[in-house]
Amino acid sequence: MTQFLGAFNDNIFRNGLIILLTFQSVKVFGLNAGQLANIAGAIFILPFFLFSAISGQFADKYEKSRLMRIVKGIEICLMLLAAVAFVTHMYAMLFLVLFLMGCQSTLFGPVKYAYLPQQLATQELIGGNALVESGTYLAIIFGLIVGGLSVAIDPDRQFVLSSCLLAVAVFGYIASRQVPKTRAVDPQLKINWNAWTETWHIIGFAREDRSVFLSILGISWFWFFGSAMTLQIPAYTLDILNGNEEITTVLLVAFAVGVGIGSLLCERLSGRRLELGLVPFGSIGLSFFAIDLYFAQPVMHIDAVTSVSEFLERDGSIRVLLDLAALGAFGGLYSVPLYALIQQRAKREHLSRVIAATNIINSFFMVSAAALAIILLNFGISIPQLFIVLGVLNALVAIYIYSLLPEFLMRFVAWIIVNTLYRIQTTGRENIPDQGPALIVCNHVSFIDGLVVGGSVKRPLRFVMWYKIFDNRFLNFLFKNAKAIPIASASEDSELLEKAFDQIDQELADGNLVCIFPEGGITHDGEVQTFRSGIEKIVARRPVPVVPIGLSGLWGSWFSRKKSGGLQRLPGKLLARVDVRIGEAVEASEVTAEGLEMLVRTLRGQKR
Repeated sequence: MTQFLGAFNDNIFRNGLIILLTFQSVKVFGLNAGQLANIAGAIFILPFFLFSAISGQFADKYEKSRLMRIVKGIEICLMLLAAVAFVTHMYAMLFLVLFLMGCQSTLFGPVKYAYLPQQLATQELIGGNALVESGTYLAIIFGLIVGGLSVAIDPDRQFVLSSCLLAVAVFGYIASRQVPKTRAVDPQLKINWNAWTETWHIIGFAREDRSVFLSILGISWFWFFGSAMTLQIPAYTLDILNGNEEITTVLLVAFAVGVGIGSLLCERLSGRRLELGLVPFGSIGLSFFAIDLYFAQPVMHIDAVTSVSEFLERDGSIRVLLDLAALGAFGGLYSVPLYALIQQRAKREHLSRVIAATNIINSFFMVSAAALAIILLNFGISIPQLFIVLGVLNALVAIYIYSLLPEFLMRFVAWIIVNTLYRIQTTGRENIPDQGPALIVCNHVSFIDGLVVGGSVKRPLRFVMWYKIFDNRFLNFLFKNAKAIPIASASEDSELLEKAFDQIDQELADGNLVCIFPEGGITHDGEVQTFRSGIEKIVARRPVPVVPIGLSGLWGSWFSRKKSGGLQRLPGKLLARVDVRIGEAVEASEVTAEGLEMLVRTLRGQKR
């Protein structure tokens, strides 16, 4: 509620200001409405770049609910100043207030995102982030509506707008009084007041884990893309759609509704776990619908509209709204898993500063988005053409990021396969340790067992696979980047076999999960084959817990083997129910190949 009311007030203020500048012919500093909208966006974001390093230290050093109350108290003071500026028409002062609101949000950002993993269990993070993100965008929706209507109701004096700002700030402070306390994670931290050196210091924290840093870059790109799109909406309404303030509000609401829906869909589509496969899915949608928005209305419409009903009756209007809503929805699918990954994989004692690093990089990207929009528009690019430029840029950035971190792309492929070809039912996920090394053993039923198991486990797995499949020229790049481990039998290549055992040992020493299929090959009859003794050798060398998994329901599907060794004929068992049953971990001292085989047979049950 505290976050909701803060975002609500931000958007009442910003939307009211931009609509006032765009549709009331107000000029500040001699600039037109389109230029002022992009400059206003940059001014609000600039403090994130300047002060996030210091705010991240505050969030790690001090108790977070107390910081929230301080931030909300500051908000009341700023809204008093904003009310005076609106009523007295001191528009230049409103840009100063906008900058100070950015400062206040800079302090609040690391607090809210670092608070969640302290209060929520790992499996609750996706749901918690989805609620925060969807609540934020509901606040944006209501903020856009209230901001726009407040200006429309009282365009000359802005008493209504000023009253709303003050009331919401007061309610926000009251809500912050109810936030439960949580311990400070680093109370001995000495604050470094040099923002420049501390910025590089906390970016260093963010770069400690490559997947975390690339996720931060992915989030920052989304804010670049989203801000570049939404900052153009008022001018797009006026110059292309030939509409008014009401139409601007409807368009922004469509985008915000989409983000809220996408954020909530994340929890459902991911099965309440971190599902990185949704990130590429989101980026595909962002490019597709940004490009389609260009074709929906490429030039200025000749007929003006003055009401929402007139706009909806006009050809192409529904397409514009659907494109914006879809952009928001795919943006939610894209961003929520990335935030959850950062919260899950960043070191807890540095998390607030990692979030602050995220805000710094976000702000740099968002200011850059405003600058790029201003430059392109000044060079004569129309707003619809800017949309298509952003769509193409998004596709190029996505390809680059996924080439650096193929885990996203592989999880996407796994997610598509296991959610379109089969109906996967996973039980016992809690038996996979959240941290530390473990060996996963599973029966081998089909050629896609790795995708099924990998898509059912929330942590990345290192799969041990037959070297001839690993060396496939079409798939070798993916296997290498997934850090799969090629293995051969002693009769095929004894040197490669020993190298595989060395790699398995190193991955376990590094605290990772390693998955092996101890039968040594895919079953030809659907039954569990004899487990080989290599498991015992691995555990004797590196004593780690062993987690058994039983797969059932895949036998007879297209990706399982016929007795001749080839694939089953299509369609096989499309949409078959597949069970992934994860058993309790076995201590290293109790591990035997025969015992694990019996556990896997029991977990699999009678169904092949």
